[in-house]
Amino acid sequence: MSFLNTLIPTIRQSSNACAVADQSSTPVRRPAYQVKETEDAYQLTVQLPGVARDSLEVTSDNTEVRISGRCAWAQPEGWTAIHRESAEAAYELVLTHDNALNNDAIAAELRDGVLQVTLPKAEAIKPRKITVS
Repeated sequence: MSFLNTLIPTIRQSSNACAVADQSSTPVRRPAYQVKETEDAYQLTVQLPGVARDSLEVTSDNTEVRISGRCAWAQPEGWTAIHRESAEAAYELVLTHDNALNNDAIAAELRDGVLQVTLPKAEAIKPRKITVS
């Protein structure tokens, strides 16, 4: 069974990435991502521009993998914007699965705004070679 067949992204209301009408609320966006499959694991690549490591959270349980983080934009003191497309943003990606992962061995690395998450397959779904006698 392929992870893609069991992958169900939870889609939430999001804001246009460029237009921010109300500065008092932080828009929640679903980041761009891709999944690659190897024999032993799924490789999840998530684009999180501007998200700092200390604001990033990756959690997993028996049914979902959740990635969330915040991107802060600080206006320099004494600076007045003529035009502004930059704003604070919150990212959230929730992927639902059917218990096909080894939660104890999940690893994540953030580098240059790109999060790489290794999701090892549970032993029960790994392909096995059967010896015929």
